[in-house]
Amino acid sequence: MLEATLQALRAKGRHLLVPYLMAGLDPDWLSYVDLVIERGADAVEIGIPFSDPSMDGPVIQRAGEMALARGVTPLSVLAELGSRSFPVPLIVMTYYNIFHHMGEERAVRQLRSAGVQGVIIPDLPLEEGGRWRDLATKEQLDTVQLVSPATPDERIDEILAVAQGFVYGVGLMGVTGERAELAATATTMATRMRPRTSLPVLIGIGISSGDQAAAVIRAGADGVVVGSALLRRVLDNQSPRQIALFIDELRGALDTTEP
Repeated sequence: MLEATLQALRAKGRHLLVPYLMAGLDPDWLSYVDLVIERGADAVEIGIPFSDPSMDGPVIQRAGEMALARGVTPLSVLAELGSRSFPVPLIVMTYYNIFHHMGEERAVRQLRSAGVQGVIIPDLPLEEGGRWRDLATKEQLDTVQLVSPATPDERIDEILAVAQGFVYGVGLMGVTGERAELAATATTMATRMRPRTSLPVLIGIGISSGDQAAAVIRAGADGVVVGSALLRRVLDNQSPRQIALFIDELRGALDTTEP
């Protein structure tokens, strides 16, 4: 379902925007989901807070800590998502221990009941994720795979063979966070993956501005995932208008850039 939606948008010539937001970071967090959708998000990545994140930098860590301090749990997040309907796909990102604790079958059912169409589990090794992928595929839940700048070409092909939804190209070696300048590896990732897959290729981690989003599109990417730059504005208590202007900047850059 996620893959079909993104493929259809790409077929129309649209470059894809997937903002990331941390679930439960304040009582009104779903209003930020509504806002980014209103301003042109094609899907929204929802972080489920986890106590020991391995991929997340200081901004996302802080947002997760705030959510955990409020008593947010995976099931409370899914209950909130399931209480609403959204006009674009939702993608959940969190760490495998949460789904292991819930039980994989139960986790898949809960995600789908909440309307989630995709999931990103950065610490689930390819060789150990077969059962998860089988269960998820049966329920039309796409498991998105990540590819890093350090991934050898042979390994990229192995990852792409099981990838679903879209391919998440990690823009740089390191944790999530804003960068003043786009890492050279971000454009390299787009160039390396584009000829290897028919799936949409999205670049994330380090994408912090419209200019940076445009650069990866020119390198061959189909879109971007933007997290820390957005969440930092939320944590700084910027107004909804200021946050909307940032999404407008990204959307405008994606809409006006030719590959």
